[in-house]
Amino acid sequence: MTKSFKRNKTKSHHPFQYKPFSPKNPTTLIRCSSVSNLSTPKVEKAIEEEDLQFEEEELEFEEEEKPLNEIWKEIQGSNNWEGLLDPMNSHLRREIIRYGEFAQACYDSFDFDPHSKYCGTCKYQGAHFFERLHMANHGYQISRYLYATSDINLPNFFQKSRLSSVWSTHANWMGYIAVATDEEEVKRLGRRDIVVAWRGTVTYLEWIYDLKDILCSAKFTDDPSIKIELGFYDLYTKKEDSCTYCSFSAREQVLAEIKRLLEYYDGEEISITFTGHSLGAALAIISAYDVAELGLNLTNDVDSTRNETEIPITVYSFAGPRVGNLKFKERCDELGVKVLRVINVHDKVPTVPGILANEKLQFQKYLEDATNFPWSYAHVGVELALDHKHSPFLKDTKDFGCAHNLEALLHLVDGYHGKDKRFVLAMKRDIALVNKCCDFLKSEYGVPPHWRQDENKGMVRNSDGKWVLPERPRLEAHRPEDTAHHLKKILKRATTTNGSPQLGAI
Repeated sequence: MTKSFKRNKTKSHHPFQYKPFSPKNPTTLIRCSSVSNLSTPKVEKAIEEEDLQFEEEELEFEEEEKPLNEIWKEIQGSNNWEGLLDPMNSHLRREIIRYGEFAQACYDSFDFDPHSKYCGTCKYQGAHFFERLHMANHGYQISRYLYATSDINLPNFFQKSRLSSVWSTHANWMGYIAVATDEEEVKRLGRRDIVVAWRGTVTYLEWIYDLKDILCSAKFTDDPSIKIELGFYDLYTKKEDSCTYCSFSAREQVLAEIKRLLEYYDGEEISITFTGHSLGAALAIISAYDVAELGLNLTNDVDSTRNETEIPITVYSFAGPRVGNLKFKERCDELGVKVLRVINVHDKVPTVPGILANEKLQFQKYLEDATNFPWSYAHVGVELALDHKHSPFLKDTKDFGCAHNLEALLHLVDGYHGKDKRFVLAMKRDIALVNKCCDFLKSEYGVPPHWRQDENKGMVRNSDGKWVLPERPRLEAHRPEDTAHHLKKILKRATTTNGSPQLGAI
């Protein structure tokens, strides 16, 4: 069983930059909270009929399982998910969907309307983020928002307003860091969980067509043979000194905040989980590798004579591309970074970059070592390959975006029980969510495509009766002095451990 710890209540630094909120029902936690109210009688009838047929079958893989808090390390990939994917473990299914919803929240809260002066930012204040997304009872609280600069070598990323007056000319909101704060949720999880969620591109697939496919040395280590794709590296490491939001790179923001949270919750059982979809999945793997390479997840265990213990690092990757070369993959494995990649077999994004040379090539290692082949890439981790043609709710379409859609992937996870097993919705997740931002459901279910949008596209009536786009409270940027303080600690640790700094752009 997981040990319980008491946190020092006298600590001077509160772990959150944002004012805490109080869930209406703190003891009632929603496990899959992205619930719409668009269910139609046809949808409900179809699921009821499916349930009736499902109950008639003997399903030996739905046996009674131990509580999550007893097996959470296995669910987080300590054994590389061996025996948990086929048949699908019910705890793992719930966790995949839960972390997928954390990634989906990045899309649902992002303002990508070019007619808005807030284009490129998050719609909601951190204190109300999960509440506005109907995820308040998830048991997590925003710790920090993450930003990246437009000065990067990656096409079609920067979401910019067409208006002259904008919230920032350099920054784009890229995601968030959140922490499990509800003690009932911490008890259920068996540990204090830190989540780093990265946003993908909302221009969907344009960026992948223009990807330069150039590898560069990951300057997080002395080994120049460990390489990652240049555009991903730039997005993660570039900064803009003149911008309040990007005076620290996305990398520096992540490292400093994780360092701060680990100090605040020192002595507790902790996990660090990274999640993201598409481009966000690439950033999730890079940042997880970075944290492990720097040894931020190594901590002194007060119960074992100050020996260093590893805080588990897990990545739930959804429809992600390849990130780095074979040496990068091998180093992630060596550092114990656990990656579960959830893909749709009809999605083309996970097949790039690295079409010419990838992990499926028998002689890839020789190709990299002997010839220094510049376009050799390899996926990291364990793959969960799903097929949208197995779902009776989805129509046959040639729309590339549908096969890549995150909500569609979560729908497939809900219905997946193992290879050659019948597709049945185990968690009864609302199928209307599939059409949130695409047109993938069969027409007989009566769910309109692309249905999610702000009421009246955010316009409200003022006191004069005129329709206007209301002003939003300015989002808080990171505290420069606090970020610099924790980065200095990381630099000191890296220098002490390795004899020389290993922080690249920091």
